[in-house]
Amino acid sequence: MASDTKTESNRKLQHLLCQQYVLLDGGSATEMVRIGCKNIDDDPLWSARLLKTNPEAVKQVHKNFLLAGSEVLDTASYQASVQGFIDHLGVDQDTALSLIGQSVVLAREACTETGCDAVVAGCVGPYGAVLHDGSEYTGAYVEKITREELKTWHRPRVEALLSHGSDMLAVDTIPVQKEAEAIVELLSDYPDARAMVCFSCKAGGVTCHGERFSEAVRSVVQSDQVLAVGLNCTAPEHVSDLLESVQHLQLQKGVVIKPNSGEQWVPDKGWLPGTACDSLDKQLKSWVNRGATWIGGCCRVYPDDIARMKIELDRL
Repeated sequence: MASDTKTESNRKLQHLLCQQYVLLDGGSATEMVRIGCKNIDDDPLWSARLLKTNPEAVKQVHKNFLLAGSEVLDTASYQASVQGFIDHLGVDQDTALSLIGQSVVLAREACTETGCDAVVAGCVGPYGAVLHDGSEYTGAYVEKITREELKTWHRPRVEALLSHGSDMLAVDTIPVQKEAEAIVELLSDYPDARAMVCFSCKAGGVTCHGERFSEAVRSVVQSDQVLAVGLNCTAPEHVSDLLESVQHLQLQKGVVIKPNSGEQWVPDKGWLPGTACDSLDKQLKSWVNRGATWIGGCCRVYPDDIARMKIELDRL
């Protein structure tokens, strides 16, 4: 990262760290579907395909969240990988890396065009997401891959996101502790990199793979490169219990919550209703009271939802 870009990133990150609360974005891919990109849901590249086929839609989604009040944008690289782009777009390795970097460029352009001084977080999704077999929701793949293999697999995307100027990384929807630990270990090779790390979780205070959420958080939060830690793409009904489970850690860093809408994605069936609950903004105060400080949403959480969350945060 060039020195002037690094200085600007540090300025923006320091500003975030001085805030009582940080408003994140919502579900970018489901917002892409809402604005008309309806063919991505069953795509093995999901929203990452649009980095090549419809970059303006990617940029528009970022703008929608910025105008709703988001202070941090996740890039559209959650399901992006070098091999995935080679296999499903027919491009070469250099082009694949360039497309991953393009996700940062598009987010940055959205900031410039809206006049918003937001942080751009290069999104690093789990290995299971690119398998396109649902294992990102279980972490089952981790039994078949070593920690070093995970680091090797994640490295090209991490490097592409950082080299194209992302202010930080958003390590998102990680279902298993071992993978999060591997990614944080990888960051030590990029000492200027900073990240937030979020686990996908389920009932019982555990990650989707079954580790105690509190232990998963403890395993990564000690790194000086991790600015915030928490959960995302988790049903709202589980958020309060998960937050309570880490209160004994007395976390001195950002505590992230990015719940989904509570609906469940089922391949070949689409989105199915989840447990009925209040809208996210109506639950926000109780989550803040349990320690949440970096707040946004994931799948099926739209700009209008983020705007309502901003209103509630401004009242606190």
